[in-house]
Amino acid sequence: MKTHYHERSLILLKPDTVQRGLIGEIISRFERKGLKIVAMKMVWPTKKLAMEHYFWSDEEKEASGGRTIEAYEAKGLKITKSAKEYSEDVQRRLYSYLQSGPVVAMVIEGAHAIEHVRKLVGHGNPLSSDVGSIRADLTIDSYVVADEVDRAARNLVHASGNMSEAEREIKVWFKENEIVDYDLAIEKILYDKHWEDIREKLVES
Repeated sequence: MKTHYHERSLILLKPDTVQRGLIGEIISRFERKGLKIVAMKMVWPTKKLAMEHYFWSDEEKEASGGRTIEAYEAKGLKITKSAKEYSEDVQRRLYSYLQSGPVVAMVIEGAHAIEHVRKLVGHGNPLSSDVGSIRADLTIDSYVVADEVDRAARNLVHASGNMSEAEREIKVWFKENEIVDYDLAIEKILYDKHWEDIREKLVES
């Protein structure tokens, strides 16, 4: 029943999610959407694991720093560093954030999984997230507030941004034999082209 558009995404429920008792609330949002958890474990990340997870290419550093600059400009704050310098500050804070307590790491699978998960999670800056997303509904932090005290924004969840990122991140957190292939009952309703035929036969009988 898998389609060409089936994808996997790496999800981390960060230390603030665990400490605030929001694990079940957040997992239920993915499950209600119809996404499938194919791997899950609780881990207290080491510095090495945090650095492997937040390894960024030069392009990713520019993108991260660009988001910080956008947030500053939106608040009318002075820009004092380059995008790369801001991104390296963010990276350092993220290492500390991820090591501050246990996280729940998951691999989620489904049609267009990466895009669906990103929509459910919301913008990286909770202040810019759409109402109804996890970050908009469950936290009040922002990049600006976090930057004032030199820490990462406590935005509850990490979600892979694209397929290549997901592939790299999943390998950081999971061995292939830790990812389970199984069928959910609802997958027939979500994907199987014959489901309507089955329903029609039941109605006729």
